[in-house]
Amino acid sequence: MDKPLEQIIIESFRVPEVDERVRLSDFLPGIFKIHNSKKAAKGAIKKGLVLINGENGYSGDYISGGEVIDLLRDEDVISKPNVDIAIEVCYEDEYLAIVNKPAGLLVSGNKRLTVENALPSNLKISSVEDALARPEPIHRLDYPTSGALLVGKTRQAVMLLNKVFEERKITKKYIAVSIGEQPKSGIIEKNVDGKNAKSAYEVLKSDSSVRFGFLNWVELTLYTGRRHQLRQHLASIGNPILGDAEYGVEGLILKGKGLYLHSYSLEFTHPISHKKIKVEVNPPKKFYKIFEPR
Repeated sequence: MDKPLEQIIIESFRVPEVDERVRLSDFLPGIFKIHNSKKAAKGAIKKGLVLINGENGYSGDYISGGEVIDLLRDEDVISKPNVDIAIEVCYEDEYLAIVNKPAGLLVSGNKRLTVENALPSNLKISSVEDALARPEPIHRLDYPTSGALLVGKTRQAVMLLNKVFEERKITKKYIAVSIGEQPKSGIIEKNVDGKNAKSAYEVLKSDSSVRFGFLNWVELTLYTGRRHQLRQHLASIGNPILGDAEYGVEGLILKGKGLYLHSYSLEFTHPISHKKIKVEVNPPKKFYKIFEPR
């Protein structure tokens, strides 16, 4: 029988300097990935899921700058199902794991078939005292994107790994197949959804193509993690990712093969053992049908 869900901090936010004090219920919407609406924020506060400097926060509390606001996971949510989907485990220890997310599978959400719901059947329960019965994905990959996904297995690890991402102390590299003649390397700094976003690319190989002009094997480095950032950035320089129905060029959208974008490498310092971790995950076979293995 599974252990009950444990209460953990899922997101933290340090309040910068503010011009004037503001009530918590007015300040909270928009600072976390979830509870973006005022109604949802008030609900989280009412359920005791919001902490200010480690203490329960209340709607009438005033935020004046410098506070740390923590959002707790809701222990009252309906237990999520465990699904038996085989997922490749690329690295695992007592505290964290890196799995190879298949393309066409959500990381988490209300659907039954998600990576999160498949983790209990693919990972070992940690023997550490604050082990989680259900391992927790630390970041997101788009539905059509495959590759390396970082997972926390203990309460402490989830909190520390979230901090690693927040402080951008992790190097994330992707492999993509892009369309069109492309410079050998470059840096793209272009806002995504009104927020600063930075990516770098290096073309490792190019082949001419009758239909697409050129197809490029591109290594991408993600410095910020905005939604669809790499897809938007490559499209913005005229080199959309092969198979991208949303940002591709009409008439040059490859259908039925999926998106040619893969999370290839994660590199960071283990937040508990302090060892250097670098895990590389090869792209799916469909990539090598276009380019021979390097």
